[in-house]
Amino acid sequence: MPRRLPAPSRVHRLHFAIAAALGAALPAQAQTAPATEPTVTTLDVVKITARKREESLQDVPVAVTALTAEQLDKLAIKDLGDLQGQVPNLTIYAARGSNTTLTTFIRGVGQADPLWGVDPGVGIYFDDVYIARPQGALLDVYDVQRVEVLRGPQGTLYGKNTVGGAVKYVSKPLPQKTEGAVTLATGSYGQVTAKGAVGTALNDGQLRFRLAGASLNRDGYGKNLTDGSAVSDQATTSGRISAGWFPTGSTFNAQVSIDRTRDNSHMRGFQRLNVNAFDPAKTPPTTGRYDIATGMPNANYTNSEGESLTMNWGLNDDWNLKYIAAHRASDTDTSIDFDGLPNKIADVRAEYHDSSQSHELQAIYEGANHSGVMGVYWFDGRAGGTVRNNFFNLSFGTTNGIVYTEGKAVFGDWSWRLTPQFSVSTGLRYTKETKRARVLNQAFANDTFSGTPIATPANFDNSRSVTNTSPRLSLEYKLSNAVKLYTTASRGFKSGGYNIRANTLSFPASSRPFEDEKLDSLELGAKMILDGGRLELNTALFHNKYKNVQLSVFTSYTQPNGQPGFFGDFTNAGKATLKGGEVEFVWNPSADWRVSGHVALLDAKYDEYFDRGVNVADQKKFTNTPKTQAGLNIEHNARLAMGTLRSRLGVTHRTKVYPTTDLSESLAQDAYTLVNAGLIWEKDARLSFFLQGSNLTDKAYKTDGYNIAALGVLNAYYGAPRTFSVGGTYKF
Repeated sequence: MPRRLPAPSRVHRLHFAIAAALGAALPAQAQTAPATEPTVTTLDVVKITARKREESLQDVPVAVTALTAEQLDKLAIKDLGDLQGQVPNLTIYAARGSNTTLTTFIRGVGQADPLWGVDPGVGIYFDDVYIARPQGALLDVYDVQRVEVLRGPQGTLYGKNTVGGAVKYVSKPLPQKTEGAVTLATGSYGQVTAKGAVGTALNDGQLRFRLAGASLNRDGYGKNLTDGSAVSDQATTSGRISAGWFPTGSTFNAQVSIDRTRDNSHMRGFQRLNVNAFDPAKTPPTTGRYDIATGMPNANYTNSEGESLTMNWGLNDDWNLKYIAAHRASDTDTSIDFDGLPNKIADVRAEYHDSSQSHELQAIYEGANHSGVMGVYWFDGRAGGTVRNNFFNLSFGTTNGIVYTEGKAVFGDWSWRLTPQFSVSTGLRYTKETKRARVLNQAFANDTFSGTPIATPANFDNSRSVTNTSPRLSLEYKLSNAVKLYTTASRGFKSGGYNIRANTLSFPASSRPFEDEKLDSLELGAKMILDGGRLELNTALFHNKYKNVQLSVFTSYTQPNGQPGFFGDFTNAGKATLKGGEVEFVWNPSADWRVSGHVALLDAKYDEYFDRGVNVADQKKFTNTPKTQAGLNIEHNARLAMGTLRSRLGVTHRTKVYPTTDLSESLAQDAYTLVNAGLIWEKDARLSFFLQGSNLTDKAYKTDGYNIAALGVLNAYYGAPRTFSVGGTYKF
């Protein structure tokens, strides 16, 4: 019988297989160190601040995924959109028209419409500051300490009440000595990436500074066939400067941070799936996933910015006060050519502007047997803009207005350890929120959108105020040193508002407000550390009752001039039940191997969905909500004569999903699997080189689309094609 190969040769096979998948070969001289007995290492303890205090991930009775800076690098996470496939029951991607507008769903709860007037269903937080609008929320990952994704309602701990969950981006802290890092990379489609950060401390660490920046550039995945310009490209520059005062001998410190992002990318490309009935040339559908033939200006930019001040006072050994003041703003100017043709069939130019400020005061207690946080929160925001619609070069209209939001809240969350094994935590949040909508939608005689309007579909100035009390109760039981069980009942809330696209001439009821969303969640979970500390296994079962689901729905109708048109309504879908389960694991079978992954199941169904008085719940489906998601990453570390070679093979899978509320089968994405891989050679603690590959099978998968029969539009947006990047990082 043939002799069995020793273990080191099998390891070589894994590395060569990954290198072949990436389209690269390992250096011929690379040699592994002499074979030794496998070493057993336990998993590192990941610290998070999900409950406003630093705790081990395994000690928090919350379904949360935390990815450290090292894990983000290994997984080649470039922006928040790359988290899809790495977190259970998370759908997150760039919205239809922009590289930096974010669409996020957690456990079936989210919001895909980026227009002002409606709030996201999942909160995005940048260093504890809530980002109110999806424009500019697709944050690039650089100089980051970790990213936390909390699943389920949040409100008793976070400044802004969010009904579906929260994504927390935590940047690296201010240093106590000089340090920094520089990363340079190039890759497919002319990719050129530069990221860097440097920090230092003066006066024995009393004054601390940090400067970080990123320049992300890439040619287009497609072209504008009309003039040859790029589409689906990237031209993003981002920077952040932070400073802090930490006086010696004092328990007080203050930190300020300023960030700016400029995205000057062109339009997003898409695939036309039909022959537009209003196209005189009857141009056939496109074969490329990203090529369009627009006649509009190929311009699409977003500028976002923020400033924050954070002050901490340590009153004594148990109490700490924290105050956060912040301002955020963004401006977006984008071309949306629905038809993707030179003809003026459905050409839309949209401008979005928003500005918000918030203040939050927290009192945090950390005692021997109980701990918690109490806080007050105030939010004042305004979001608006102008959308200019040109349909068939015959119908010219504007959607114009602004929404003012003022929110005030008092919240608290407290935990008591009643016995060494049993703990109880409870929380309560009271919110009062006022929204004022000023809407002026007009029709004009030509594409200058000026002069005396020929009609005014909507002109109103309405306000609504609501209050909400959302409780939370959690029971925790330590079954053993290795197993912790918990159950949590909580409520999420998202206020209603007004439809900015209102057309009271054709749809008189469209000026009425839509109602608040409410979600009651029951979750059972277990967090386990097994196999002598080498295996972390976290599970969760949840059952949610969802009321007044807010949906953006497009309806075709005939305009007064006889031309076909479409109306963008915003409505409440009634009641729904969402239930499912999640399993996450990380296993280190030896010092050189790491296996991690997740499996998530979700059953989301409408119980009531009334359309013109008829309950059509059995005909409706949740969007952006696959029934099954799974991910697996296999990593290996090989000790070389010079440094360490880290290899990774990753697979993610999602079942069928409907991205749009019309449930178009043409836009639905069937089940698909993506394959990713990476090699990182760490020469030493300072210098490393990497080769990363994403979507190695070049799978075509839809993320979004438009189906507007009145305009002859049927378009699909696709995720990124197969890409490679190679580069290096130097730390000092």
